[in-house]
Amino acid sequence: MNFRLERLDALTFESSPELAAMYKLSPFVWREGGSFEMLLRVVNRNEDASQKVARIHRGTSGDGLHFVVGETPVIGPGADVPDSYDSGGCEDPTMACVDGTYYVYYSGWNEHCKRGELLLASGPDLEHLSKRGIALPATERTRNPKEATIVQAADGSWRLFFEFAHEDKSKIGLAASQRVDGPWEILEPLFDAREGSWDSWHLSTGPILAASAGPVMFYNGGTQQAQWRVGWVVFDATYTRVVARGRDPIVLPHPKRNDDDTDIAFASSAIEADGRIHLYYSVADQYCTRAIVSAGD
Repeated sequence: MNFRLERLDALTFESSPELAAMYKLSPFVWREGGSFEMLLRVVNRNEDASQKVARIHRGTSGDGLHFVVGETPVIGPGADVPDSYDSGGCEDPTMACVDGTYYVYYSGWNEHCKRGELLLASGPDLEHLSKRGIALPATERTRNPKEATIVQAADGSWRLFFEFAHEDKSKIGLAASQRVDGPWEILEPLFDAREGSWDSWHLSTGPILAASAGPVMFYNGGTQQAQWRVGWVVFDATYTRVVARGRDPIVLPHPKRNDDDTDIAFASSAIEADGRIHLYYSVADQYCTRAIVSAGD
């Protein structure tokens, strides 16, 4: 199996002037009915990093490129108190809809405690989500879990991939449950960074799509200097082993628009349409792009 990049298209957003001035990243896109739905991380601009507070907004689109973004967050920061898990922001949404209920996993940040948590919200629709607290508690081995990817295995059970911090690196963890909302049993990671490669130091989760050779994850990998690119890895149907892994990245950051742009391309979601893969990702933590990718031998 291999993947070929065919085309890149910039996402555009229609919103209020206040939202238009904010950073937009981590576009989680899926098809629902005849339209495209999106959960989007939106962050205000501020020279003080501690005052940049993310929230998650809903977007809708007819073509998968131009999205109308709702004014009110569907998941917003908690009360500004020390024990609120997401008082410093709500980031990196991923979603599964089961039996008419939407389950949204997201990363919460507590600026007072300088601590992140992997959180869950659920509800009958995206406009009526209720926060359910910590979805996967941190452990000594898997600190700061975040950036979830939720997927159902061939046997009907669920897998939760997540980024965690260990040995000054970002790594990809794995957990299993019989239910989409847990509780989760942490399993051994399925793959690690590769010395001397573009993914030599950091790994983070990416979207998963079904493929003939097995489910493929478009994961995020980086160097020690945090230069992030997007690659791919194929698992068996029950997520117990790696079947194949690409040698080279398939998505790189665009040429810099501004001098302070970071060297980052970071995948958030993927859908199949017209026989192609539509891969949605962020560049430099502020620009959203769709890549058209084709699969082949």
